[in-house]
Amino acid sequence: MNLKTTASSIALFLLLQSSYAQQKLSGFNGEHAQQQQDLEARFDKVLSAAAIGNNIKTLSAKQHYLGMPRDKWVAENILQQFKSYGWDAHLETYQVLFPTPKTRVLEASYPAGYKAVLKEPALKEDGSTGQPDELPTYNAWSADGDVTGELVFVNYGLPEDYEYLERLGIDVKGKIVIAKYGRSWRGIKPKVAQEHGAIGTLIYSDPKDDGYYQGDVYPVGAYKSEYGVQRGSVMDMVIYPGDPLTPGVGATENAQRLERSAATNLLKIPVLPISYHDAAPLLAALEGPVAPEAWRGALPFTYHIGPGKAKVHLKLEFDWKMVPAYNVIATMKGSQYPDQWVIRGNHHDAWVYGAADPISGLSSLLEEAKAIGELAKNGYKPKRTLVYAAWDGEEPGLLGSTEWVEAHAAELQQKAVAYINSDGNSRGFLGVGGSHALEPFMGEIARSISDPQTKVSIFERKQASDLVSAATTKAKKDILAKKEMTISALGSGSDYSSFLQHLGIPSLNVGFGGEGAGGEYHSIYDTYENYSRFKDPGFEYGVALSRLAGHAALRLADADMLPFDFRSLSKTINGYTTDLLSLAEQMRESTAVENQVISNNAYQLAGDATKPLKAPVAKPEVPYIDFSKLQNALVALDKTAQHVQDARKSSLPVAKLDVLNKALYQAEQQLLHDAGLPNRAWYKHVIYAPGFYTGYGVKTMPGIREAIEQRRWKEAEEQIGIAATAINRLTDYLEKTLNSIKN
Repeated sequence: MNLKTTASSIALFLLLQSSYAQQKLSGFNGEHAQQQQDLEARFDKVLSAAAIGNNIKTLSAKQHYLGMPRDKWVAENILQQFKSYGWDAHLETYQVLFPTPKTRVLEASYPAGYKAVLKEPALKEDGSTGQPDELPTYNAWSADGDVTGELVFVNYGLPEDYEYLERLGIDVKGKIVIAKYGRSWRGIKPKVAQEHGAIGTLIYSDPKDDGYYQGDVYPVGAYKSEYGVQRGSVMDMVIYPGDPLTPGVGATENAQRLERSAATNLLKIPVLPISYHDAAPLLAALEGPVAPEAWRGALPFTYHIGPGKAKVHLKLEFDWKMVPAYNVIATMKGSQYPDQWVIRGNHHDAWVYGAADPISGLSSLLEEAKAIGELAKNGYKPKRTLVYAAWDGEEPGLLGSTEWVEAHAAELQQKAVAYINSDGNSRGFLGVGGSHALEPFMGEIARSISDPQTKVSIFERKQASDLVSAATTKAKKDILAKKEMTISALGSGSDYSSFLQHLGIPSLNVGFGGEGAGGEYHSIYDTYENYSRFKDPGFEYGVALSRLAGHAALRLADADMLPFDFRSLSKTINGYTTDLLSLAEQMRESTAVENQVISNNAYQLAGDATKPLKAPVAKPEVPYIDFSKLQNALVALDKTAQHVQDARKSSLPVAKLDVLNKALYQAEQQLLHDAGLPNRAWYKHVIYAPGFYTGYGVKTMPGIREAIEQRRWKEAEEQIGIAATAINRLTDYLEKTLNSIKN
């Protein structure tokens, strides 16, 4: 494809997308569509970028992590805002475990006299930093420990990195490892280290990933300075999130609690995050093999893997205390369907100041609530109940939202139409993930909202970004041919997890980003000053988020026919199944070829004799896996999904419409498997889950995919059957609903 052809194709693509931008409102009959558009126009007029900016400034002015007095102050401020807007609001409090550091020591006998700084300095250019008693740099849910050992560099600390160490003959058992932040969620790094016998873990941000290699560092630019540190949870959330002592039940004051030693999502080894200032002397002191090119960062020395002279002493002690988590719950009762809830949420707690994470998203949510309140003062009444929530304790492990969901599980599975989540927000491109039956619905909304910078729709800008960044000609052609928006699947890392993956409630995660990159994440530099300079100057993307999430909430609240399109879900699951078939075939071929390479002694013959590296170990051949149950189930779902869409287009009497609507929003619950995923029963959704070794990153069809990736062939066959059963259950459920409204 030459440049002239490419330019013409892009121009045609944008023209076609513009023609698509004509307003479509699925689920609204006759004059109701125009009424809804008028309502959304009035909603938009109330939204104020200045008000969003003021809320970011006020709520992030002081640190407000879970359990401290300022956390309650923030919750009560939010509560009063909801009440002033006309919402019925209250605090719902849970008692949760939350450790904070008492002792942090990192020192070494070599390099001589080394003692880590373990502190982020205040900056005269940012007056918010340097307030008294800033939360120290630490990883919540690290174990207490006092350990001394040789140091080994493990790259990003992923399973494949340990396979390479094994080829080098390096064993981390009894040693302390140092890993780079990135490529996976931080909690995976100590988890894998613990599995390999390490006695402690250090995690640092290399400047190649987050620092001067990427751009100017703060306060000159947005990137991480040499003293910046990413705090964060290392709870093993892929086992279960929320309060570790009350899995599956709400952490009310009188809830039955586990002993901490029995909590299966807590680590057994100490873990500490450090700056690249503190990491550099330790890494420079390592001996042993030179790290391969893919492992090397941007610090000014040769990266070695170790071990060597570097011997590290790590001592950590925590205050394991019970603290209150203050969820703010605001409701506006539905006029026709008060027992159908559209839920919108964003957390309010932060590691320190949290201007970007989470206050930017929270301020947009509050602006939505204000605008809806103004509509209500002028006579608006939503058909379905709106529930707006500000969650506490998200940062340590989704505590507030998970405990609320677990406490209200039965009621939510009856009443929750959908959950709409946001978190941090910045300028850039639209991001939407979630339940794929809501994919066309979100595409319609995205076409109706203008991008603050380019003035085209946020749909067009996202598609253009995808087109320009596509890696291959085929990928570009696929995007050019695509007329509908694609949303991503959800793993974990924010408050949608318990709604979607535990209860099967249709969920969305929305926000903007991609042009506000920087190194402030979970540091003392996540301040209003930083945010207003580098993240969203003018706060216009805060308004865009309010429009996006607010329109979604209002349409779900007022739709005559709820906008679930199971054809999109069926198409998506078919795509995942095709991926699984390709994965199994590629593994079969690569295993056979690699085993032949190993048997021919190619690694020994091609290797540098002065740098001995063991050949990989041959792996068992990959058997053929029978996907027919899953494929047959998807054929049936595809047909039924079309039947449901036909019914949605028909004119139904109110009583039958009500039956269909309730069935539509409860349908995703059919994709839950009561026994949950292997080794982590809390996660019950057979289509979406965080990966066992990716954390935040999603694994689609997780039971099948992870069994194949980990070469558990019998389990893969079992999980195919489980997924097929769930999909057939969804198909039968929808067919029974259709039959009931025909009679």
